[in-house]
Order: sequence, then C-alpha cells, then structure tokens
Amino acid sequence: MCDDELIPPRADMTEEQWVRDHSETAAGGPPMRTTGRVPRFVNRRTLLGGAVAGAALAALPWGAEVPASAGAAPRPGAPDAFPFPQHPNGNGEFSVLITGDAGTGDEAQYAVAAAARDVCRAEQVGLAVGLGDNIYENGPESDDDSEFQDKFEKPNTGIDVPWLMVLGNHDCSGLIPGSGGDPSRGDREVAYAKTSRRWYMPSRYYSVPLPAADPLVEFFAIDSIPWSSYVAQVDPYYQWDGPYMREQRSWLDGALKASRARWKIVISHHPYLNNGKHGSAGSYDGFEVGHYTSGVHLKEMYEQVVCGRADLILSGHDHTLQVLEPTARTGGTRQVVCGASAKTGDGKAHFSHPAAWQNLSDNGFMVLKVAGARLTIAAYTVDVATRKATLAHRTRHTTPVAAGDRAGAHV
Repeated sequence: MCDDELIPPRADMTEEQWVRDHSETAAGGPPMRTTGRVPRFVNRRTLLGGAVAGAALAALPWGAEVPASAGAAPRPGAPDAFPFPQHPNGNGEFSVLITGDAGTGDEAQYAVAAAARDVCRAEQVGLAVGLGDNIYENGPESDDDSEFQDKFEKPNTGIDVPWLMVLGNHDCSGLIPGSGGDPSRGDREVAYAKTSRRWYMPSRYYSVPLPAADPLVEFFAIDSIPWSSYVAQVDPYYQWDGPYMREQRSWLDGALKASRARWKIVISHHPYLNNGKHGSAGSYDGFEVGHYTSGVHLKEMYEQVVCGRADLILSGHDHTLQVLEPTARTGGTRQVVCGASAKTGDGKAHFSHPAAWQNLSDNGFMVLKVAGARLTIAAYTVDVATRKATLAHRTRHTTPVAAGDRAGAHV
C-alpha cells in the first residue's frame, strides 16, 4: 500500500471487517491508524452494499485460476510486439531499464519516463521491467481499460522494448484500493499482454532467459501479493498456504535450480529487505503477527528459496531508490528497491540495513547492465521540472552468487 493510504488497524482483517471497522470509526469509534494523509481516490468501481461501502469509502472522492507455470514462453501479444533482445548491444551488454510503482498517469510519471527515454537511447536498452503498482489506485477495470493507455502506453512512448511486468498490491485491489484483497483482478493485466506491443506478462509468474538458446541472464517474475496483502485472503485458492502459492513457490524453486543462466534475477513487487517506510518482509508497516499484513510467509520464501541462489531481488512497493548490500543473511543476494518512478518517499531511513547507496526522497529509475564478466546497477534520480536524469550511483558485481545451487563468491 502507498505511503499515503489507510492500513488495517489490526493485522489480517478481511476487507469486510476493515469496512465495518471504518464504519464504526466514522460513527465515533477510535481513529483508524494511517500511514499519512488520506488520499483523494476516484472510485471507478460500483460497490455492493451501498450503505456500508459508502460509509467505509466516504473519504475516498472486484476468480479465475491461472496456470501454474509460464516458463520461458515465446513472446505473445500483438503481431508487431517488440521482440526480446537475443544478442548483447553494441557495448557487449544486455541493458535493462528498471522502474517501479509508476502507474499514476501524472506529471512525475511522465517526467521519469522522459528522462529514462534519453538514458535508454544512450545505453542501448533492449528490455524494461515494471515492478508492480502498474495501474493506480485500484487496478484496471477490464483488460482493455483506458488506464492502460493513460498510465502505461502513453507515458512510455518511445521506450519501444518488451516490459517484464509484475503485479502490485494496487493492481489487485478489492474493496479498498491498494489492499491486495482481490488477486484475481490481476488476471486482467495478464490478458492485456495479448494486445500490447510493450506489456509482457504471459502469466502471473514466469521466467525469461536472455538469450533464450544459451542464457546469460534469467529473470524470474513472481506474484508476491497473496503472501503479503493488507487484508486476509478469503478465496482458498489464493490463501498463503493455498494451491496458488504452493504451486508458485514450487515453480520458483525448480526454475532457479534448473536455470543455466550465469546471472539470476528475481523481480517482485514486495522487497525482502527495505530501509524505507514500509519496512522489510516479516514486519511490513510495523506488523509482526498474522499470515498476511506482516509478509512473514514472503520472508520465509525469500530466505528458503531465493537467498543465496539469485544475484538480485528487484522490488518496488516502497517509493524509494535503494541498493542494499549483500550480507550473510541474504546469502550474498543483493536487494534493490526501485519504486520511485512516479511517487516519492518521506526522505527518512526508517531502518538500518547496510546500503551501498540509497535515496529516500527523489523520483528516479535504474538501469541494469548484464555482461559475462560483470553485472552493473546504475541508479538515476530525476528532476521532475526539467525531466532530466542524473547518474547518482553505480554498483558492479563480478562473480555470480551461485552456479545452479552451488554457492559462489559475491563481490
């Protein structure tokens, strides 16, 4: 959930309980805890139970099963969909734009995209990543919602490459925008990929090796929402220990083990570690109890499946830019947070995980450069008024964390 939205007053409430609690608060009960100011939402959805929903949302201006695996699917979509790069660029690298939490359609998103477009040309970018919260505030209403144009296609005009997209909590909103309470809503973004030249999401989780025949790098896109929603999941299929999450975890474990790529990168909306306001998995937003709000089961998954096997975890959710240091806790895996492509943080470090670099107040994006001998992360801040990017930091890795499941040195 965004920095300026309501969060449940107790962990793991259902949305119905949350609505009821808010209704009681409006009638004179204790104040609801928030993370900041209450935003002016535009409610684009017809809510049932008008009286209760109206009371719950007065301050504001809904399940199909999915495939268990997508693997390295061929590029679907429109006949003229932008193809994946199959060879390094002129600099001998696969160069990848990283953005997150971008889908507002406002001036900051356009400014970051304009600045990134210039850098993409200079760096010969052939691929992009969107780390969730692709359509604020409550996700698309259909697979042809005009918001796909207004909050993705139009801002990113000129960045004409495939975009690896993952789901964010706002993309899977239920009654409350940003709750992550209706994971099935994300199927609309999977369906949209069939008609877009840019948007790549063949399934809710999937992998993409580059080049496909003999991969140098492989991306593993996961759906972190049902593990760490702000409300309890009521559909058994999407519960933290339900079929969907068990299948996804098994898929990721097997895919990482089977990967022949030198470099392995997991992309998700929710971070494992984070110095920003939302905090780290297992204690998101100060919660340390319950199956959902704290993200405790996402923490377990990262530690048992990802850490020590992937070189990077790329995440959004927190509207900051962070390149954290790999540690013994992470098994040498480095956490990168890139969620400031339209919104910004509060400028404060709320936690003290070792960081190579972090910016907690500016808009920005990153560029990942992958070559056989090195993996480079370049972080850029953006001045919204001038739409200009400034290179703020660069980190290089020269040795993969692991080869298959064999631990390796990390530099």
